[in-house]
Order: sequence, then structure tokens, then C-alpha cells
Amino acid sequence: MAINVIKPGLSSTLQDGGREGYYHLGIPPSGALDRHALAAANLLVGNPIDATALECTLLGPELFFEQDTLFAVSGAVQVMMLDGKKIPMNTSVLARRGQQLKCGFATLGARSYLAIAGGFDVPEVLGCRSTYSLGSLGGYLGRKLLAGDALPVTAACGLGMVDKQLPEMYHPQLSKHAELRVLPGMYIHRLTDTAVDSFFHDQWTVSSESDRIGYRFHGGQPLEFKPRTPPFGAGSDPSNIVDACYPIGSIQLPGGRTPIVLQRDAVSGGGYMTLGTVISCDLDILGQLQPHSKVIFSMVTMEQALAARGEHQRRIQRLVTSLS
Repeated sequence: MAINVIKPGLSSTLQDGGREGYYHLGIPPSGALDRHALAAANLLVGNPIDATALECTLLGPELFFEQDTLFAVSGAVQVMMLDGKKIPMNTSVLARRGQQLKCGFATLGARSYLAIAGGFDVPEVLGCRSTYSLGSLGGYLGRKLLAGDALPVTAACGLGMVDKQLPEMYHPQLSKHAELRVLPGMYIHRLTDTAVDSFFHDQWTVSSESDRIGYRFHGGQPLEFKPRTPPFGAGSDPSNIVDACYPIGSIQLPGGRTPIVLQRDAVSGGGYMTLGTVISCDLDILGQLQPHSKVIFSMVTMEQALAARGEHQRRIQRLVTSLS
């Protein structure tokens, strides 16, 4: 049995908690860009928090159910219709065999997560079912969905509690304006003091070119680098270095004009300096920003970053407890 794709939406892929342990080989973790919304959708249908779900970007898909299926959608706000009848988000819903789900355009937030009871029955690749499109790994045939695809599902997809609701306090954080906390990195010294102040005081705008590889920003003042003689092996761009590793969330500055925050499908290293890294618990917020959203970056210490991560983990645990 399967869920058939009538229309795939703008960019819909199967994602789970991510493919850890292979970044040193150049294979990024992939996985959901909003891990909180993924957890919420999965818990509503009785799945583990990191089970495979359908990540839908900006415009959701149209799907046909071949069997009774319990599902839930969390994340970006959108109108959803089941056989022409509006249904709620953040609530478990039972689709009957032969029914059709139509997901609309996101009015707030960028990504929604559709989870089904029992999960999608696609094979693991390197211990994970997440789609890494650039490497054609995981998910459904290693790519985003296309019309006519048939997503295999487990026999348990009709089981679970109908009308289970996500408490409002655990709804995903969605906004058109965001503050992203940044831990300064080892190459921030390449910028002038004035440029560092400018980066953290200017308001930046999310570019329409942003995707799962990286979020691009424009609108701030050009950032000036300290003069130097480029070391052997570095390029001519003032932000070039002789190569370094890139953690997820690290911020590149090509030419000092378009900051790029690397996301979960990004390469693991390269020749651009990084001024710092967006802390892990703010990556969920970043992954929900639509093009033209406004962002302010703020500098934090390691102690503040660790405290924020701890609070984020406790919030996820409270969410698990509330829906158990």
C-alpha cells in the first residue's frame, strides 16, 4: 500500500532526525530543518520524535491515500483540505481509504512536516532515511517528490488516537522577524572591528535563493576585511582561507556582501572564512524563515549557547511528556 503523489508541492522530501557520523567524509547530516516541528508531528501520531516525515517547503503537496491513514501536520501555517473539507494543523487526523489531501501555500513559516502513524517505509541509507538530494541518498529515490510517486507506508498507518492535539505552548516558533544567536568563530578576526559591529547591528533580509544547503542574506552594509597578504593556497577573495571545516550553522561571508548560514545539506568544508555559528537551537527558527523575512544576529558566549541548548532539550522532553 502507498500514499500516491498527485502534485508534489514546491519541494517535498522525506526527512528524519538526520544522518550523523559521516560529515568527515563529506556527507552532511541532512534531516529536518525544524526538528521541533518534526517531533511534534511524529508525537501526535505515536511515532518516535525523529521518525521519517514529509518535509514540505512553502507549498505543500496533494496526496491520495490508498488505505486508512492516521496523520498529522505541524510547522508552517497553511490551509489543508481533506476531500474538500478544511482540517486543523497540529492535530492527528484519520484519512480514510480513497481520500485526497490538499496542502496550500504557507502563510507563516517555510516548512511543514507531515507524519503518518508507523512512518514511511523507505530503506535506510547509512543508518538514516533522510533525503540528501545533491548526493541522491536516502528518502524516496534520493530526490524530492514528483507527481506520480507512490510513497510506501507501513501496515500501522491506520492506528493511533484521532484528534490528539498539540498544546499551544508547543506550537513551532514562526515569525517574519527573528533574532538568531551566534557563537563567534576562529576567523572573526579577519573582519575589522567596525565590520563586526555592523554585522551584529544591521538588519538582514532572507534571500529568495535560500534553501536546504544554505540561507543567504542581503541588506546589511558591506563588511570590510583587515588588509593582508593572502597565504599560499588561498584565493583572491578577501574572505578566502586555506580551507577549514564547516559546522552546520556556520556563517560564510563571500566578498563581505552576502552572509550565508550553512544548513543541513551543506558541504563539510571549504575555502571561505566563517565569522561564527548560529547556535543549534536557533536553527529551527532559521529553517522556518520565508524569503524577505528580517533577521538580527546577536553574539553569545559559549556558556550562553550551552544554556540555550539545555533549555531547548528540556522543552523537547516536556513536549514528549505532554503527548505521551
